[in-house]
Amino acid sequence: YTVLGGLRAVLYTDLFQTIVLIAGLVTITFIGLGKLGGWGELTRVAGPDFMSMWKPIAHPDFPWTGILFGAPILGVWYWCTDQYIVQRVLSAKNIDNARGGTIFGGFLKVLPLFIFVIPGVIAYALAKKQMFDMPEATDQVFPAMINQLLGTGVRGLLVAALLSALMSSLSSVFNSCSTVIAWDFYRELRPSASEKQLVRVGQYATIGMVVLGLLWIPFIRGISGQLYTYLQSVQAYISPPIAAVFLLGLLWRRLNASGAIAALGSGFVLGALRLILELNKDSLGGFALKYASMNFLHFAILLFFICSLILVVVSLMTPPQSDEKLAGLTFATANVTGDKVVKLADSTRSRAMEIGFSVLLVAAVVAVWVYFSPIVHK
Repeated sequence: YTVLGGLRAVLYTDLFQTIVLIAGLVTITFIGLGKLGGWGELTRVAGPDFMSMWKPIAHPDFPWTGILFGAPILGVWYWCTDQYIVQRVLSAKNIDNARGGTIFGGFLKVLPLFIFVIPGVIAYALAKKQMFDMPEATDQVFPAMINQLLGTGVRGLLVAALLSALMSSLSSVFNSCSTVIAWDFYRELRPSASEKQLVRVGQYATIGMVVLGLLWIPFIRGISGQLYTYLQSVQAYISPPIAAVFLLGLLWRRLNASGAIAALGSGFVLGALRLILELNKDSLGGFALKYASMNFLHFAILLFFICSLILVVVSLMTPPQSDEKLAGLTFATANVTGDKVVKLADSTRSRAMEIGFSVLLVAAVVAVWVYFSPIVHK
């Protein structure tokens, strides 16, 4: 349906699949809590270590320093620059809808902690009380909960929810990649290409991405045995240079294309080198082993600072961009288009609501960080 229907088909199926996914996961969370005896019993049985997101600096996967300083770098890359997300914002009817949808997406992003992570803690607590047969493989815990805790009808709903999540992610990635290939590459090579030709190229690109995705599967286990950790680690190798160029480029108009290209190119080389070394970590030693073994979130922080430094130094050593080229690309030139100044049409009431909900979202994230910390769970 992605090949034939394009972005419209992806968006409508994503909408319905999201409803099924959230409903199914909320169901298993509440059923698990009910069988365990409630939230208080969960915190008592699981213990403070399972209820705190703030892990020691030496934690192999998610040290608190990486969560606090490294994870936002991945977030800026994904939520602000990735075609997967940007394409949805651009499909909005107007800027108010785009802002509202973005803020709503932020609230939805808080949910995975409670419908993905907490069910795993529930499974651990149930296993400690001998009310759940914990499988040896960690990636089998959620399917085991579906089998052991749910009846036939609800079990089918959860299976549909898991398949929906998989289909939603894949369809969105395939569609976004095909758009980039058709619009930013093929159209540049063939400016006279018709819309029909661009659509056909996009369809072929989608099929090609499916094949490449299947061919990449054997490499996943070489990086991490856990799919979530694999995804986060690979993102840590590609996101820092993009996040650096995006953030600094918005804030400082003196930066230029030469600095951006240098930072992106250097970051790509360093990130690709880390990925290659990690796949061959067993045969390494010395500095190469340390480079390949550094925590991926700490590596993201280091790579972000290196790319930022390269961006600033190269930009200062080369001529600045002209005001015409900077129009609309930085905060200082946000309302400038060429030689004209434009004002985005938005009502005072809608703007106030957007600001209010944004503040509420930040407060919700801070509240989650505080609650799931050693301060509360000692």
